[in-house]
Amino acid sequence: MSQQSEQSEQSEYSGQSGQRDITVVHVMRHGEVANPEGVLYGRLPGYHLSELGRQMADRVAEHLAGRDVTHVVASPLERAQETATPIAKAHGLGLGTDERLIEAENIFQGKTFGVGDGALKNPGNWKYLVNPFRPSWGEPYVDQVVRMRGALDAAKDQARGHEAVLVSHQLPIWILRSHVEKRRLWHDPRKRQCTLASLTTFTYEGDRIVSVGYSEPAIDLVPAHLRAGAKPVKGKDKAFGA
Repeated sequence: MSQQSEQSEQSEYSGQSGQRDITVVHVMRHGEVANPEGVLYGRLPGYHLSELGRQMADRVAEHLAGRDVTHVVASPLERAQETATPIAKAHGLGLGTDERLIEAENIFQGKTFGVGDGALKNPGNWKYLVNPFRPSWGEPYVDQVVRMRGALDAAKDQARGHEAVLVSHQLPIWILRSHVEKRRLWHDPRKRQCTLASLTTFTYEGDRIVSVGYSEPAIDLVPAHLRAGAKPVKGKDKAFGA
């Protein structure tokens, strides 16, 4: 699978959906979350977008306003629902919910687990860190592939010949992309290309994925330490992966 810039995606596929049965599904990561305690919030309820996160959501809604979006669905978690709402509104659509788009399960949910907080030195945590290939601390990668690919294909069917937007979370999105691009599923979390409010775009011809693209419409709003490839900063990287 080759990556394509946003411009190349638009020039190649805009206006050709009816001719070639082209369907585009954008899988978006939610915006920044209000999380003053710095916990790994995972699937916990009650974590909403920050004011900056709402700006990110609005920016992406503006970015997609001219696209042929006919279907918008989000994870059931508040931060995903709030990110998807302005996109659905911009296109006059109702917002659907798909449980398969939810964040990955994690044993460290509700705890701080970041650079410099001592989590890796705590013997009580070692039993959860024995197998990074599965991973042993949370939902197996293969399970994430199954549910995310199911949600992706369902959106393709609903929006056939048009475009869809799914709002999910960093790890499931990255695992889905790794699967489609035939990369190994285990990885260094710091190297995920899935910044806040980013779009990972899957283009189908018929029922076959023919390309994967990636864009960051709100990158100027994303704090530098939360961007892909940024060097970890003590005290600032807790719960960055949600």
